[in-house]
Amino acid sequence: MNVPMVDGQKLYDLIVENKYTQAAEVGTSTGHSGIWIAWALSKTGGKLITIEINERRYRQALANLEEAGLSDYIDARLADAHELVSELEGPFDFIFVDADKDWYLQYFRWLYPKLEVGGCFTAHNISTYGSGRRRSGGMRGTSELLAELQNTPDLETEVFQSGGGLSISFRKPSDSP
Repeated sequence: MNVPMVDGQKLYDLIVENKYTQAAEVGTSTGHSGIWIAWALSKTGGKLITIEINERRYRQALANLEEAGLSDYIDARLADAHELVSELEGPFDFIFVDADKDWYLQYFRWLYPKLEVGGCFTAHNISTYGSGRRRSGGMRGTSELLAELQNTPDLETEVFQSGGGLSISFRKPSDSP
């Protein structure tokens, strides 16, 4: 599913305002969020590594990114994120996760050590509204991730409730108050 325009704009703004250049995305889908991220990275001189498991969506994403003129800012990988994410070298200053929600917490645990101080970890389809429809609608895993983000001492986390729900966590130095 594509990210709503308001979420795409938020991703773009985060990257440009913070001058991020080393981005990773788990869950390319058809490239909608990747276009927003790559567009921002085209302004900062950065590059996005993005991972998609479904070959049809991956090929559509490549076509969409090419049509948008952003292919130079993308390293698109057709792979199983369950296998590849732990192997990504990093470091990253911007991470966006929008894949299988039951694996959100594991993706965070693999990627967090690779997130630079000052970097931003974002995840889509996050809500602070409790279990409700989102949990029963295939969004299990997001509440576990949000709890982990909020309990990680050197992260400052907020939830952007517009659009599809976006958690935004900035990594502070370990000795920050």
